[in-house]
Amino acid sequence: MTPRPEDAGADAGAVPAVELRGITVEFPGTLANDRVDLTVRRGEVHALMGENGAGKSTLMSVLYGLRRPDAGQVLLDGREVSFASPSEAIAAGLGMVHQSFKLFPSFTVAENVVFAAEPRRFGLTDRGAALRRVAALAEEHGLAVDPAARVGNLPVGVRQRVEILKLLYRGARTLILDEPTAVLTAAEADALFGVLRSLADEGRTVLLVTHKLREVIEGSDAVTVLRDGRVAVRTRTADTSADGIAAAMTGRAVDLDRTHPAGSPGEEVLAVTDLTADGVRGVTLTVRAGEIVGVAGVAGNGQSELVEAVTGLRRVTGGRVTLGGRDLTDATVGERRAAGLAYVPEDRSAVGTAPAATIAENLAMGHHRGPGPFRPARLREHARTLVERFGIKTASTAHPAGSLSGGNLQKLVIGRELAHEAPVLIVEQPTRGVDIGAVQTIHDHLIAHRDAGHALLLVSAELSELRGLADRILVMYEGRVVAQYPRAAADERTLGLAMAGAPADAAAPPSKEAP
Repeated sequence: MTPRPEDAGADAGAVPAVELRGITVEFPGTLANDRVDLTVRRGEVHALMGENGAGKSTLMSVLYGLRRPDAGQVLLDGREVSFASPSEAIAAGLGMVHQSFKLFPSFTVAENVVFAAEPRRFGLTDRGAALRRVAALAEEHGLAVDPAARVGNLPVGVRQRVEILKLLYRGARTLILDEPTAVLTAAEADALFGVLRSLADEGRTVLLVTHKLREVIEGSDAVTVLRDGRVAVRTRTADTSADGIAAAMTGRAVDLDRTHPAGSPGEEVLAVTDLTADGVRGVTLTVRAGEIVGVAGVAGNGQSELVEAVTGLRRVTGGRVTLGGRDLTDATVGERRAAGLAYVPEDRSAVGTAPAATIAENLAMGHHRGPGPFRPARLREHARTLVERFGIKTASTAHPAGSLSGGNLQKLVIGRELAHEAPVLIVEQPTRGVDIGAVQTIHDHLIAHRDAGHALLLVSAELSELRGLADRILVMYEGRVVAQYPRAAADERTLGLAMAGAPADAAAPPSKEAP
């Protein structure tokens, strides 16, 4: 299928809201955008798709004034513009939610949302008005968040809602959302798309960068696919399919409905008994060798807090954590890693990597405490091996890790932790912001890790991911494990009811752990 470019707009005769012509951006050793054309009509939800490193985020950085193109033009409503900064783009009616959050952790939600556009009274910031306006905005759009909460204390999923509220507060006419639902549940994502559709119906324009095929098929009017920095396909969404988009992204046929066989659990390796911490209320669970145990729950219900308590990043106030029979309840993070605990955090930038350090140095982290320091040649060889094994796209392992796209940074963290061959791997959101081809690769690596006899505790906002990988699924609600299901019983309705705190007669009660 090779649709005509003019077929991708809602009204081919209207002046486009956004038009990019011949955009070219080159980094050392990489042509990120190669003469890219993009046309987005007013009142349309337009999806921009592509594999990690295909050039999507770079293209949006050009549009939003974060980067100057080496060649090409940017037009808004038919008028050529050249933004020197995001503030100029905002003044022109653009708003953008980034993959990496742009928030002040020490500020409240309301302070972040109204920053640089504060309501005033007698020449001073009217904090009461800010709280009221943000609360009303959050309620209007179904984005549950406490306006008075400190952002630094919020889980990642709630921080994403704050980013979306910032954009809505400023009333942008053209909204750019870069992976906006990466940290949302399916129900939350559906609610967001309801908001986006209503905004488009009002005549605003939504430019959506996402890897999620379901969102594109169900929520967009048109789609443009980039591959290797060039436009591979542009079409009306109604004229394509999930399989067609996946093939355009990867250049090959992709099986979107693969299932993985169940594991063969062995001896208990990780045991958490009546664990209590801030945000965690008496959680008990076990994970055995050769088993993946999934954890489901709406963001903010204790999943992240549980992981932090188990990994030593959050103080435990009660209960026990043991690994291979060894009590690690009071152990440091380093002692837990030395005992055989590997960890992929949900925040790959702030927690999982050192963005200013090189890719090679980040891939060596945790390994450097082994016998003898890494020599430069050994460091480079170790990095080359993992880059090739996990398909990390980079021109050089000497580049800073922060130069990688979000998906490639995720592959770096997962590859590094799998390479430890630790008895227990705790992994949060393993495929967040990762393209469909890389999702399959990461899933294959996790299954292979399980089948090699390792124990995995998997936290994911994607129910399909949990159902496809986990041997058992636990559901958390308000800091507690409220239900547990074997894979065969964990359909989306059952999990969804438990995640919403449904009583035992609506969702099956917690099952006993398998022997």
